[in-house]
Amino acid sequence: MKFWFKTACDPAIVRCSMKYAFVVGSILVAINQGDAILAGTVNGVGLFKIGLTMIVPYMVSTFSSVGVICKMHDAAEGGSSH
Repeated sequence: MKFWFKTACDPAIVRCSMKYAFVVGSILVAINQGDAILAGTVNGVGLFKIGLTMIVPYMVSTFSSVGVICKMHDAAEGGSSH
């Protein structure tokens, strides 16, 4: 687990995940909240939803990247799990 968190916090993983979150999250926000943004009716709940919409692609990218790195690490180490 320590290896997983250390890998997830690696600056290269964080940068990559942030890029994906910005692009994918922006598209999803436009699709899901665009009408409220354009109408100027975004409230606290809407802001919360926008925040979650941006976090989800970050988490997906991070979990995916770290998962692959852990599998490669396990193969190199002889199969220990993280």
